[in-house]
Amino acid sequence: MKSVLIIGLGRFGRHMAQKLIAEGNDVLAVEKSEERADNAVSIIDDIHIADATDEAFIKSLGVNNFDLCVVAIGDNFQNALEITVLLKDLGAKYILARASREVHRKLLLRNGADHVVYAEREMAERLAIKYGAKNIFDYFELSDDTAICEIAVPDNWVGKTILQKSVRNKYNVSILATKKDGVIYANPSPDHVFDKHETLMVLAHMDDIDRLTR
Repeated sequence: MKSVLIIGLGRFGRHMAQKLIAEGNDVLAVEKSEERADNAVSIIDDIHIADATDEAFIKSLGVNNFDLCVVAIGDNFQNALEITVLLKDLGAKYILARASREVHRKLLLRNGADHVVYAEREMAERLAIKYGAKNIFDYFELSDDTAICEIAVPDNWVGKTILQKSVRNKYNVSILATKKDGVIYANPSPDHVFDKHETLMVLAHMDDIDRLTR
């Protein structure tokens, strides 16, 4: 179980809090709007209605005791930036911030955020790849050039084993799991025989995935 501080209970913050709590984590939320706080009381037990740009208030929370601090404010970048700097100055261990524009993402990273979620862009890119790429069925970006993708089995792999195709050495791809009839089979053995009716969960650089799925 991790202790998480979430600042901002708009849709992004509320959904993130709900998922974190469902996973068994301890969540403390801060929201300036009483209406938004009221909308989240059925999800989060511990909500403080306060201005998170108030240094004395934030200091009283002991932010250095949280495993994760989330700045989930999307409608006021100036406040989000101030809060991020404040959290960093007070010793926050890890800061996850939300941005709605690329320039905001860069500024948040330069001023204390450890990771910035550019939600609109990331979702748009994921959907574009999922629905626009011929042989990619799902996609999760790990970095600018690395991702986990669900792909179709290449035609020339069908009937061959992972070892026979020398997948990692020849294609620079790690097969994390196979999926067939909605069931995921993790860590397939080297003698796994590829089936045209299954899909593969692979970890690789996007350039290698592109070459494999053309």
